[in-house]
Amino acid sequence: LDVCATCHEHATCQQREGKKICICNYGFVGNGRTQCVDKNECQFGATVVCGNHTSCHNTPGGFYCICLEGYRATNNNKTFIPNDGTFCTDIDECEVSGLCRHGGRCVNTRGSFECYCMDGYLPRNGPEPFHPTTDATSCTEIDCGTPPEVPDGYIIGNYTSRLGSQVRYACREGFFSVPEDTVSSCTALGTWESPKLHCQEILTKINDVSVFNDTCVRWQINSGRINPKISYVISIKGQRLDPMESVHEETVNLTTDSRTPEVCLSLYPGTNYTVNISTAPPRRSVPAVIGFQTVEDDLLEDDGRFNISIFNETCLKLNRHSRKVGSEHTYQFTVLGQRWYLANFSHATSFNFTTREQVPVVCLDLYPTTDYTVNVTLLRSPKWHSVQITIATPPAVKQTISNISGFNETCLRWRSIKTADMEEMYLFHIWGQRWYQKEFAQEMTFNISSSSRDPEVCLDLRPGTNYNVSLRALSSELPVVISLTTQITEPPLPEVEFFTVHGGPLPRLRLRKAKEKNGPISSYQVLVLPLALQSTFSCDSEGASSFFSNASDADGYVAAELLAKDVPDDAMEIPIGDRLYYGEYYNAPLKRGSDYCIILRITSEWNKIRHSRCCRWRVLDWAPWLL
Repeated sequence: LDVCATCHEHATCQQREGKKICICNYGFVGNGRTQCVDKNECQFGATVVCGNHTSCHNTPGGFYCICLEGYRATNNNKTFIPNDGTFCTDIDECEVSGLCRHGGRCVNTRGSFECYCMDGYLPRNGPEPFHPTTDATSCTEIDCGTPPEVPDGYIIGNYTSRLGSQVRYACREGFFSVPEDTVSSCTALGTWESPKLHCQEILTKINDVSVFNDTCVRWQINSGRINPKISYVISIKGQRLDPMESVHEETVNLTTDSRTPEVCLSLYPGTNYTVNISTAPPRRSVPAVIGFQTVEDDLLEDDGRFNISIFNETCLKLNRHSRKVGSEHTYQFTVLGQRWYLANFSHATSFNFTTREQVPVVCLDLYPTTDYTVNVTLLRSPKWHSVQITIATPPAVKQTISNISGFNETCLRWRSIKTADMEEMYLFHIWGQRWYQKEFAQEMTFNISSSSRDPEVCLDLRPGTNYNVSLRALSSELPVVISLTTQITEPPLPEVEFFTVHGGPLPRLRLRKAKEKNGPISSYQVLVLPLALQSTFSCDSEGASSFFSNASDADGYVAAELLAKDVPDDAMEIPIGDRLYYGEYYNAPLKRGSDYCIILRITSEWNKIRHSRCCRWRVLDWAPWLL
C-alpha cells in the first residue's frame, strides 16, 4: 500500500522509524489521511494571539493581525504575524500640522486625538474638546472690542483688544482719583474688566467765612491741589426788611494767591446782606455764603443784630454785635431743603437754640445734594432780627448702594442706604457689546426716582449681549458697576425665495444672510421631508440625519448645511437635489411625482443656549407654494 498516496491534500508524507506516515501541515489538525481541518488561531481572542489594540483574521492554514484604527504596526506594514516581535503602537495624529484648524491645539489620546482652543481663542459653534471631522466647533480669536469708558477719564496710549491686553486709565485735567490710575485687562471671556478708576472733580473749598469791621469779609481755602493764584467772584445782594425791597446788588472780582483772602465792600448801613463767594471759571468750588446786617448809623450798644458764617458745609457760626458778655439769647431756626431733581422731595425742620456764648456754633443735620434755606431769628430782641442764608450740600462721599444683584436676566435690585421713605434719584449708564458683532454698541443713560429701601428696575436690553451697568445715587459720588449677559433668542428669518418650474430641472432656494439681531447665527440647514411628516416636524429637533444614514428617504434628511461664515452677504442659491455635498450632507435628487416639504432652518448657538427658526414650502409634483 502506497501510504503517501492516501495523504490528505493539506498533509505531508514523512518517513519516521522506517515507516511512512501522513502528517497535517502547519495550521491544520487531523489524522493526516482522511481529515486535516483548518486550525482557527483567532479563537483565543485577538489580544491573546496578536496583542493589544489588534484584530485577528484567520486564513486557511494560518492567520494575520491588523492594528485597530488609531494604531500602527511597529514593522510599518498593514498586516503582521506577532512571532517576529511586531506589536501595535499609538499613532500620534498631532504630528500633522494644522489638524485642529486655525487657533486649535491638538492633544493625542490612545487611538485618537482631541482638539482644544489655544490660549487667546474661544470655542465657537460647539464645546471643547472637539474633533475637526465630526464637530462644527472652531476656534476664534478673543477680541474684547472697545474698552469701557470712565466718566471724566481717558485711556493712556495705544492698546489692542486681544486676550491679556491692558489699557491704562487716568483722570482728565481738573479731576483726581485714588489710586491715580488703574488698569483694565481683556479677559478669557472676551470682555474687558470693569475699570475701578473713579474720577472726582477737584473743588476749591472755601471755609470759615467771617465778617469784620462791619463791611469786610475774610475766608480760608483748602491747601491741597491749588494753583498759586485764584480768581474769585463775590456776589452781593442787599435787602431792607422794612420796607421789603432790594436796594443793592453788585458783583466784585478778586484775584489773589493768599490762603486767607479778604475784601472790604462798599455796603449800605442798616441793610441785610447775603454775600456769595465762589471761584471764577474754569475752576469750580463749593460756593460759600454768609448773611449779615450792616449797622445803622445810630447803632445802640445792643440792638439784636448778628451775622452768620458757614463752615464744614453744614455748620453755622453766629456773630452778635452786642457788647454785653454773658447775656442769654434764644435763636429760632427754620430749615427747608429741596432737591431740584426731585419734585416731591422736601426736608423741613425747626427748633430753638438758647446760649450765653457771644459766638455760638450750630451744626445742622442735613441731607446730601440738597439746596437748603435757613432762616435764623433772634427772639426777644428789640426788632426780632432775622438772617436768611442758603446752603447747597455736596454729594455724599460714602457708598449709598449695596447688595446689587440681577434677576430675570434684565432686571436689577439693590439695597439703598438712606433714610426710610426718602425719595432718591438714581443715574444709570449702560454699555453693551457683542464679541461676535464688532460694529454693535448700545449705550443708554437715564435716571429713575424711588423712595423704596429695596428698589428694582427692569432694563430694555438686547439679546445675546454683554453689558456693563453703572449705577449711582445722585446724593452720592460713588457708583457701583455690575455686569449682565443676556441670552440669545430665536434668530430672525433671512430674505428667502423658493422657485420651482413645472417640468423644470430642479426647484431652487435663494437666500440672503440674516442679520445677527438676537445672537450669533451658527448655521443654515436645508431639510427634505415627505409631505406627510410636516405636521410632526419640530424646528428645534436635533434628530435629522443625512440621506445615506437613513434606511429610506421616508424619514426625511438634511440635504445641505452651511456655516454662517460661509454664507455670502449677497444672495446665494441652492438647487434642491443637485447631487452635490453642502458641508457633510449630500443633496440627494428628489423623486418625480412625490410630495415634499422643503424646510430652511436657521440655528443660533451661544453660551450653551440653542435656538432655531424654520421656513417651510410644499412641493407637489414640482408645484410649490409658500405655507
